[in-house]
Amino acid sequence: MAKLIDENEIRRSGILGSSNRIVAIDVKGVDEDESNEISNTNDPLPLSSSKRFDENSTDQQEPMWRKFLSFVGPGFLVSMAYLDPGNLETDLQAGANHKYQLLWVVLTGLIFALITQSLAANLGVSTGKHLSEHCKSEYPMVVNYGLWLLAELAVVAADIPEVIATAFSLNILFQIPLWAGVLLTGLSTLLLLGIHRYGVRKLEILIAMFMLVMGACFFGEMGYVKPPAEEVIKGMFIPKLAGNEATADAIALLGASIMPHNLFLHSALVLTRKVPKSTKGINDACRYFLLESGFAFILAFLINVAVVSVSGRICSGDSLTPEVAELCSVLTLNNANLLLKNVLGRKSASIIYGIALFASGQSSTITGTYAGQYIMQGFLDIKMKSWSRNLMTRCISIAPSLIVSIIGGSSGAGKLIIITSMIASFGVPFALIPLLKFSGSSTKMGPHKNSIIIMIISWSLGLGIMGIDIYFLSTGFVGWLIHSSLSRISNVFIGIAVFPLIALYVVGVIYLMFRKDRVVTFVDSLELSSNAANKEDLPDTLP
Repeated sequence: MAKLIDENEIRRSGILGSSNRIVAIDVKGVDEDESNEISNTNDPLPLSSSKRFDENSTDQQEPMWRKFLSFVGPGFLVSMAYLDPGNLETDLQAGANHKYQLLWVVLTGLIFALITQSLAANLGVSTGKHLSEHCKSEYPMVVNYGLWLLAELAVVAADIPEVIATAFSLNILFQIPLWAGVLLTGLSTLLLLGIHRYGVRKLEILIAMFMLVMGACFFGEMGYVKPPAEEVIKGMFIPKLAGNEATADAIALLGASIMPHNLFLHSALVLTRKVPKSTKGINDACRYFLLESGFAFILAFLINVAVVSVSGRICSGDSLTPEVAELCSVLTLNNANLLLKNVLGRKSASIIYGIALFASGQSSTITGTYAGQYIMQGFLDIKMKSWSRNLMTRCISIAPSLIVSIIGGSSGAGKLIIITSMIASFGVPFALIPLLKFSGSSTKMGPHKNSIIIMIISWSLGLGIMGIDIYFLSTGFVGWLIHSSLSRISNVFIGIAVFPLIALYVVGVIYLMFRKDRVVTFVDSLELSSNAANKEDLPDTLP
């Protein structure tokens, strides 16, 4: 039970710093065994863990590079979401259809992703709570359950392409049938179980290694095809939309720049670092996390550029054979290896691509598992071991992947990736709106809230992304309904069932946007002093 203590005592104990944040005070403290248990595990931190802020730190003078290195890690984990199988397939198709014209869209999308991810990191660092915890404390129970379900749906939707991509890579490398590869992806649970013993820092190192492997593979492919550097640079910095469906493909690339589960993940991962309790310490931590994420996102951007450039160079040749032209017209994760093998004439090109695809699937699996852990912990206060959480998510993901791979084969699995990408975009507003509101709120962030310029930029881009996602979801469904081979009566019943859900979706978005935040997590020191002065009038213990 926590006791009320005056402000001077709080400051002497190191619980309240100049950032004016309130942390639960446990009179009993934390014994040594419990402290070691908290610091040596990579499970999500307890909701009220005092380890989220370094109470003993006094902003000691140590080399800046050493401080920076202590914050390196979370950015690399979240940046892997922009190298997941869904993004790779979008990059391949963008390059095949438009050469290097849409590289500026990739750059714009990753810049906006960096902005939103830095907002998520700042929220966690400044408040000591991650996004799902803030949602739980702010919204009514019914709304919270809805947000939790949508977040979990986004995690599963992100995991299905990872299952399929891993199965594709096993087929490319070892000629394992697609359906058998889907079943073998469950073994990644054992990999995660092994990593679980060594802590989150080892996990971050593994993810960074996966990213370097992907970079080496795709840069190697880029070295084979040798795209013209001048055209690549023009594509990155000169906006241009020419050719059939260029606008639609550009919008699809932008729509995929926000991953709902990634926002929850980043706001939680930063809590694994000890942050000094002072305002300067918090600001420095936010700055270091921004720099670290910037490095990771630059590497992710360069890998995306390599993927687009490889497919753009191969599919833009003057003397394409009919076979190559057909592959370029329907380029997917599975047949891209055939394209590389046929055009470059080297089996090693196909093998390198298979290794990169495997690294993409496995790294995205790990980050998705941790996102699901923090989402469940924050919304429901339920903690699960990494391996059990991964097993649960993977079992749900394997079922549709296995059915589609058996019935539809590679083409069916490729279509399933597109469908799951649409489902993931469905949950974007329900993670992005709370993040933008909380990070710009003085009642949540105090002096660390977003500046006016950041709020204008983030809200403008956020509304644009959400508008894109809602537009494509609604028009995609209407187009499917009009051109489907079902009977008219069936279409009518489907419309009756789905259109109310679309209306409910829009109402939910409006509710989140215009609802006024009611829970205050930042308390000014003057108000605290006033409360402390009148502490004799209050009960000795808090309920």
